[in-house]
Amino acid sequence: MTPQPPKNRDKSADAEGRSAGRPGSGSARAGRWTDLARPPLNEHSLRRGMLRPGSLWSALDVVAATGSTNTDLAERAAEGTAAEGAVLVAEEQSAGRGRLDRHWSAPPRSGLFFSVYLTPRVPMARWGWLPLLTGVATAAALSREAGVDTALKWPNDLLVIVGGAERKAGGILAERAGQGVVIGIGLNVTLSEDELPVPTAGSLTLAGARSTDRDILLRAVLRSLEHWYREWQAVDGEPAASGLLEAYATGCATLGRSVRAELPGDTEIVGEAVAIDGDGRLVVATAGGVQRPIAAGDIVHLRAADAGEAG
Repeated sequence: MTPQPPKNRDKSADAEGRSAGRPGSGSARAGRWTDLARPPLNEHSLRRGMLRPGSLWSALDVVAATGSTNTDLAERAAEGTAAEGAVLVAEEQSAGRGRLDRHWSAPPRSGLFFSVYLTPRVPMARWGWLPLLTGVATAAALSREAGVDTALKWPNDLLVIVGGAERKAGGILAERAGQGVVIGIGLNVTLSEDELPVPTAGSLTLAGARSTDRDILLRAVLRSLEHWYREWQAVDGEPAASGLLEAYATGCATLGRSVRAELPGDTEIVGEAVAIDGDGRLVVATAGGVQRPIAAGDIVHLRAADAGEAG
């Protein structure tokens, strides 16, 4: 994403009082094994594996259900009760939001829905790279652990191939909170075709993943995110020096495509996505030869016929 990191999902307690205010509330409830094909996350094992001396991750809580991990973690950050490296995971989100306040929903334990809190020590002008960095880290982890080729759609979507077509399997959303940024990741893991919220959605299972063990996948994503975050901070957030710019451009399915950029204010630009610039913006070359950097907007990948009609 670019200069202004966005926002993510809302969070509210369910009828039994299971909320983000009760860490571990998802660990030992009678209904945790209601779907044997979707076992709960092992909070104890995750903490033991991730909360080590010298690690970026300082706390890890798993809750049974909530509205939005981003909203809950942002509240903790605002209150000063969340340190850098705090991770909040929900087995189910009842009021998940994506970009532009779009609704995000999925069955309990069918995916990974979590947020992390980071306080970058780099110039604030470069904080807009954090969602793109998170995309690179997540895609790399999924490729390695699940064996699924995951591409990035600018600015924050995770794409997989299902039946020869691109499908959105996840998204990333960030918002300022406290002294840092809360970054939320939503990833469809075991959703079947009839559980998808929209026909254009996908999941790791539908993409042929060799592993859908959510504990393993969550650890892999967090380790990959820590690696990229440290590399990026080590060079003061400079995207080229850290390798982030090259990695994002290499994995970005938007580049080289005809796109329609739907911008704030009901305006749009149609052209070819030709580059990611040093600020993380998508550069679109129009038919008139003008190159327009897009800082925020909704990007639609066009088919050749669509691009021809638009032009």
